[in-house]
Amino acid sequence: MKRIRTLLIANRGEIACRIMRTAKRMGIATVAVYSDADRDALHVREADRAVRIGGALPKDSYLNGTAIIAAAKQTGADAVHPGYGFLSENAEFAAACAEAGLIFVGPPVDAIYAMGDKARARQLMVQAGVPVVPGYDGAEQSGAAFAKAAGKIGYPLLVKAAAGGGGRGMRRVDDAKRLGPALDSARREAENAFGDGTLLLEKLVTDARHIEFQVFADGHGNCIHLGERDCSSQRRHQKVIEEAPSPFVDAALRARMGADAVQAALSVRYRGAGTVEFIAGQDGSYYFLEMNTRLQVEHPVTEEITGFDLVEWQLRIADGEALPVTQDEVRLTGHAIEARLYAEDPFDGFRPQAGRIAYWKPESVLPGVRIDNGVAQGGEVTPNYDPMVAKIIARGSNRDEAIGRLIEALKEHPLFGIRTNRTFLIRLASSPEFRAGEMTTGLIDQWVERFDKMLERPQAADEDFALAGAVIALSAKGGWFRSTGTAMCPVILVSDGERRQVAASITRGALAGVTVGGKQMLPGEICFAGDRLNWIADGGAQSATVQVDGCAIYLDRDGVSFVFAEPDPLAARPKPVDPSRIVAPVSGLVRQVSVKAGDKVEAGQLIAVVEAMKMENALYARAAGVVEAVVISAGEQAKAGDQIVVLKVGG
Repeated sequence: MKRIRTLLIANRGEIACRIMRTAKRMGIATVAVYSDADRDALHVREADRAVRIGGALPKDSYLNGTAIIAAAKQTGADAVHPGYGFLSENAEFAAACAEAGLIFVGPPVDAIYAMGDKARARQLMVQAGVPVVPGYDGAEQSGAAFAKAAGKIGYPLLVKAAAGGGGRGMRRVDDAKRLGPALDSARREAENAFGDGTLLLEKLVTDARHIEFQVFADGHGNCIHLGERDCSSQRRHQKVIEEAPSPFVDAALRARMGADAVQAALSVRYRGAGTVEFIAGQDGSYYFLEMNTRLQVEHPVTEEITGFDLVEWQLRIADGEALPVTQDEVRLTGHAIEARLYAEDPFDGFRPQAGRIAYWKPESVLPGVRIDNGVAQGGEVTPNYDPMVAKIIARGSNRDEAIGRLIEALKEHPLFGIRTNRTFLIRLASSPEFRAGEMTTGLIDQWVERFDKMLERPQAADEDFALAGAVIALSAKGGWFRSTGTAMCPVILVSDGERRQVAASITRGALAGVTVGGKQMLPGEICFAGDRLNWIADGGAQSATVQVDGCAIYLDRDGVSFVFAEPDPLAARPKPVDPSRIVAPVSGLVRQVSVKAGDKVEAGQLIAVVEAMKMENALYARAAGVVEAVVISAGEQAKAGDQIVVLKVGG
């Protein structure tokens, strides 16, 4: 008899849905937990049972271990799967599950504790003979101690949260004068994310590759690795695209790094799924970074090239079974690439987005394509959690085929209603650097810093405006029909500040053509077929995905989306930025307010920090003045546009 008959998933979004798929295939009943913000979420609808565990904020729900364990007892669950993020690497939560008689689908508490503290993990790896990055992991946490250590290590370097993961609490420092602010910012983020502000320093390996190894160990003394993943395509230490195997790693390097990854796991008596992360130099040298004691976001690429279901392995090992294969039996076949679809605007500083999804059809019929999603059409992306909407995974017989399928899948799956990074992902996967397998961990940040054309916002062309005009005419449901003669459907449309006068001509109820600014742009023979707009241009068939949602017209073609609307004649003209108003750019939690009423401030001085979707948004004074009032204090929620601080400019 299986020990796990009912499984509670202590997570949300796509990972909760993905775990449920495997559990159901294995005949295991599933229990979802949800916050007030996720009452109607996809993972709630897909579970056999669901239990509310608290308010929208993570600390009130998905980080509330007591409420999660109570939900497990209430539903008769045998085991808890933590997914990734939230409590997945929390040793206290794993121990509490064991005390409650629940199987924690993860490594032993001692292993989580050993690897959860990055400073302790570095020391353990030195003892195990695994190479580590030169750095400082001392108990003395004063600014003076860090400054002294940084002088010995040399710049550039990284400030890292000792209890960190996922890029949280990590800052790059290029010179001594930036060390203090980086320590303050990293410590604040680490305390908020992990409840532990302990920091360490590491030498920054420039032009580096981020290579990680998937390891698995059972309770019978067996430990193997399943090859590497290349996660070098990063922005601010957050992974964007991952692939397996790495185009940088050859068989000899794979054998050495894999052996060190297994040794790292054995040194802490590991059990279950884990990921050992390395940073590699262009000369083939590599160093241990950290071990994530959980399933990784990017685990699907390993599944695609090995044929193994890693969640099934987790559940079977938690049930006491042995690994199903030995190291010699692991075969890496083909190539797989995963792109993370985020609710963010890459053309506005990657600012997180929130709102309702008006259109999204992730069911893929493309060969070699898999989409793991946690949000459905009509669902909400809230500012309370990670902005990842889905993962698009493409597999091919070789890397070029996998890249081609990934780009095609991204183009064929537009999402309307909120801005996403889809167009940027297409550009990234199409770039010469990515195609050549030459991405390094700092390249995307370099593009951002120099305002590279990769980060230029696409602008709607006249033909796009014409297509939007055609959508309006074809959606009129006969309102423009005439039995004889021709009717005109004139309209003014705007898109991202661009404005055009568009006119569609209707002859005998059929669309005869569209002009933009008086210029003929589209001939006739334009028609709808479901959510596709089809027409003939340049001697060939063309198509675009369209969706009408209220007053908005969404249009996507060739992987680029635009939204069109008629201008509101009653809308007030945008007012110039008022330097006396320090407002929240997004909805989120006010993490820091650096001033109080009566303080004098200078232009460019830090005023407040708002956190939304794992990103800190620093707010600076636009002019010198005196603080008149603090409207929203640290620890309170703010909505986009809410005033946080009032300044008397020039006072």
